[in-house]
Amino acid sequence: MPVMDVTESQMVAFTIISYAGMSRAAVHEAMDAMRAGDFDLAKEKLQEADDQMVEAHKAQTDLLHAFANGTEIEIQIIMVHAQDHLMTTMTLKETAEEMLKTYEMLYELKAEVAALKG
Repeated sequence: MPVMDVTESQMVAFTIISYAGMSRAAVHEAMDAMRAGDFDLAKEKLQEADDQMVEAHKAQTDLLHAFANGTEIEIQIIMVHAQDHLMTTMTLKETAEEMLKTYEMLYELKAEVAALKG
């Protein structure tokens, strides 16, 4: 049975952490844009977050394929951290996508109220 050496598995973990971290940063930038009412920028940042997430998933999928093909992989705490970072970022992005809809409705309502006040 092939064995993935520790250095290689750590590199996969750091790749996941890196892309998930860039994704998370883009989500926070999207939320800043939402609060400011800049929905085009928010959507752009959410797409950027998604693009980074795809790269993190590629690294994760490669690891899973190696395991499924019989490669023995020693799991270390850094891999647990990487998976945790990825999953929490995915959840944050899903929440931000819902927040975008809410902020868009809020800004529409604010505009309607302002128009009524004349």
